[in-house]
Amino acid sequence: MINENKNEKESMNDEPKSIEEICTSTWEPLYRFIYYKVQNREEAEDITQETYMKAISYLQKGRINPDKYIGFLKTVALNVLRDLWRKNNRRGKRVNIDAIHPNENAIEDSTENSTQRILIEDALNQLTKEQRTVIELRILKGYSVAETAKLMNKKEVNVRVMQYRALQLLANILHT
Repeated sequence: MINENKNEKESMNDEPKSIEEICTSTWEPLYRFIYYKVQNREEAEDITQETYMKAISYLQKGRINPDKYIGFLKTVALNVLRDLWRKNNRRGKRVNIDAIHPNENAIEDSTENSTQRILIEDALNQLTKEQRTVIELRILKGYSVAETAKLMNKKEVNVRVMQYRALQLLANILHT
């Protein structure tokens, strides 16, 4: 009898946690993760709730290792977020036609853009090769400081200084 009670207690400890216990122990890190992605309290709450709804069947069946609950839930949350983003992208942006003013939204004269482009290209040509490369990588191509430093075999601090000086020189050239 004593052995039976002992075995029964051990098997109870081996059973997966209840859904309530899982949710209680994981909701805060999951919510923070989702909030970081969406930056909106209401949306983060909705996505957290939907994440638990999608994950609950797997959690109930004990298919997930208890040490991996938060990782599993974050993966489910990312999938929910991706589905939401895809859905929003398919719908497109809503435009209020009454708010559009044709005179304000008219396309500019392309000759003005061509002139500005020529001025900027001339100004860039007055920079050193390294300064031009930093501007192209950082501003035109959108690389990070670390990526730019790696591509140019420079330290990140040097890239920042070079970018600052190149932009100052460009501003002086363009204002002259």
